[in-house]
Amino acid sequence: MDWRTIPSLSGLRAFEATARLNGFSAAGRELNVTHAAIAQHVRGLEDFFAQSLIYRQGRKMELTPSGQRLAAALSDGFLTIQAGVNDLRAETEDRPLKIALTPSFAESWLMPRLGEFWADHPEIELALLPGLSLTDLRRDGVDLAIRYGKGVWSGYQSELLASARFVAVATKKYIGTRKVSSLSDLSDVKWLIETDRRDQRLWAEEQGLNLEQADIASFPTATLVHLAARAGYGVAVLTQAVVDHDLENGALVSLFTAESGTLGYYLVTRKDAQSKNLAAFIKWLKCCK
Repeated sequence: MDWRTIPSLSGLRAFEATARLNGFSAAGRELNVTHAAIAQHVRGLEDFFAQSLIYRQGRKMELTPSGQRLAAALSDGFLTIQAGVNDLRAETEDRPLKIALTPSFAESWLMPRLGEFWADHPEIELALLPGLSLTDLRRDGVDLAIRYGKGVWSGYQSELLASARFVAVATKKYIGTRKVSSLSDLSDVKWLIETDRRDQRLWAEEQGLNLEQADIASFPTATLVHLAARAGYGVAVLTQAVVDHDLENGALVSLFTAESGTLGYYLVTRKDAQSKNLAAFIKWLKCCK
């Protein structure tokens, strides 16, 4: 298609509205521009075609035969565009929301609460995509990513969902009646640590634990650390958001906790408009935190 042979779309929209609504003023109100702007657009089209499209008949505005043919063609064309847009929007609203999130957050925070969302919104389907990397949301068609970090991801907008308050946890059976006022009181236990999480190690050291002298079992993911803690293998350092459900039901007990600066779980979205289903899911997430 050679766009150089077609006049401006703004002019065509102005003329179609003028023809359909029988006047510059009504067309201006619909398109949220002035009467003069509509008239200028129509004059520009008449210059482009080198012929009149509209003429005055007393106080009424009439279309010339050329204007009638153009108005009919534009009406058909814009209705086809509108139908395509409506079909695509309906498809977007009806498809499952694609949610990318970390495996540990999916298992420990979202899944215990998800029944409440489906009870409130049975019409909204979710496709959960657990993983550790931040995918290209637009390329992969992902509606929302829930990611751990400082909230800065280039090209996206982010909003804090839950702060990364670290907590040392264990089963009640493993820890027994031990009293803990700082992590140094736990220097003799088995520590369950995620292999590549430098922030957890720094936090533990800031709270008085010398990890160089500690008995450590390393695991490649936070999910495995969490499972090891549930199994009673030692004391784990995890984020509060991940273990909240286990603390509530008594599967784990909190031994020590403290904030970890700007780190947290963030809602990461594209900068374009959100669908109504995504807006509903995000609103629910914020209410559940």
